[in-house]
Amino acid sequence: MRQVLILISLFTVLFTERIPRPVFDMIATSYRYEWRAVSYALFLHEDYPPFDFQPAAADDGAEPHTILSIAYPEHLDRWKPLYKWLLAIPHYLVLAALAIGAVFAFLGGFFAVLVTGEYPQGIRDYLVAVFGYGLRVEAYAGLLTDTYPPFRLTA
Repeated sequence: MRQVLILISLFTVLFTERIPRPVFDMIATSYRYEWRAVSYALFLHEDYPPFDFQPAAADDGAEPHTILSIAYPEHLDRWKPLYKWLLAIPHYLVLAALAIGAVFAFLGGFFAVLVTGEYPQGIRDYLVAVFGYGLRVEAYAGLLTDTYPPFRLTA
């Protein structure tokens, strides 16, 4: 579903230099739901992600552990959608290496919870940072922003 909306966004940006607000809101909502579901699957919080949400770029704050808001761009560069994916390739290579580290961090966190009953804060912070970095890269490559994401784990 998100890929179809991104394809629609591609053409609207090429012709109007904007993404229609409802399309932008649906894409942002899909990223938010993905973050909520993945953070639950990684045991980062105990609140099951709800299925009831309104399509919006701003987060409703219903789950304080998983807030994700994306600012709506009033203007996007007309030609960037044609080459953004190419500029994102180095980020995807970095994300692949970080994902390998995230697998080991998750396994370490899983066993730490089994032994100590608590999720180590450092592992949690690393997993949140990696996924946040991945979301910034996806937002760039997915045409939601023209701002090139920095090569760092913090926003």
